[in-house]
Amino acid sequence: MHVPLIDLAAQYEAHRGDIDAAIARVLGSGRYVLGDEVTQLEAELAAKIGRAYAVGVSSGSDALLAALWALGVGPGDEVVTTSFSFFATVGAIVRLGATPVFADIVDGTYHLDLHHARALVGKKTKAVVVVPLFGRPLDPAPLVDVGVPIVVDGAQAIGAPHLGAPAVATTLSFFPTKNLGAVGDGGMVLTDDRALADKLRIMRQHGSAPKYVHHQLGGNFRLDALQAAILRAKHPHLAGWTATRRRNAARYREAFAGLGTDLELPADEPGHVYHHFVVRTARRDALKAHLAAAQVDTEVYYPVPLHAQPCFASMGLGSRPVAERAAKEVLALPVHPTLSEAQLEHVVASVRSFPWLM
Repeated sequence: MHVPLIDLAAQYEAHRGDIDAAIARVLGSGRYVLGDEVTQLEAELAAKIGRAYAVGVSSGSDALLAALWALGVGPGDEVVTTSFSFFATVGAIVRLGATPVFADIVDGTYHLDLHHARALVGKKTKAVVVVPLFGRPLDPAPLVDVGVPIVVDGAQAIGAPHLGAPAVATTLSFFPTKNLGAVGDGGMVLTDDRALADKLRIMRQHGSAPKYVHHQLGGNFRLDALQAAILRAKHPHLAGWTATRRRNAARYREAFAGLGTDLELPADEPGHVYHHFVVRTARRDALKAHLAAAQVDTEVYYPVPLHAQPCFASMGLGSRPVAERAAKEVLALPVHPTLSEAQLEHVVASVRSFPWLM
């Protein structure tokens, strides 16, 4: 039995009618970029997440880039962030000419060590970017008094708490594999700051306001109406999908509880949306090979910490030991909401059949 890490085709089949109707509605409208579909999606997600304003953009990466750009991040600035995340988190910082300052992570949560981050904030710090990794909630409140804007890179955390204040901006990704995914790229910036939202709406159209008049720089960060319409068709199902992810995660924790200290399980907490179910073992590569032989797809998030990426070798960033250990030991199991009961139990049986050290 093959168990994919995520099954987008199965999700589409389950909601084909609503998705096809959304596509037809856009094609019939003749309005394919921005427009009413984007405006309505912005209103729906702003209400869901509890932010006053939402600005749809072209991708999660562009959401983070535009948010930091709008906050004035640029050459000579520093941005404190995590050493353990997808590359887009740091890519946005470097593309603006700023310098990333990497804090280590907390063992077990894989989150930015907030105490280390506070210690790294200095005169050149322009912002702090926190990441609720794998869908686990991360409350940035301990950083509220550091004196610079807090940005939440919420690409993996839609539906989780703490995506509102005290963060100045929260960014989302709608990449197809996300908990709420489009059929291509898409993203969003959410904020309670009206001036920031207005600036982002101008920036996403090359900084043009009015048309063909550019008082500031921007980019082509516009969200397609087709992606927005599909997201609107999927959005009503997000709460149910999250509940199923949590149920699948609970089954794993129950099934793997007796496997000994060789396997570390992600701790549950209220609001965890389980974008990934990430286990940890010193024998990660052997477990991955064992599961591949059983046709269970897995993935390593992330094999190289951000501070150790080759493109930063010349910066001499030193070691972030907790992130480096995690990179050698983490493994994501399928937890998506379209897992059948038979597939879920196949994953359970396959993991349990590995020769664990008791």
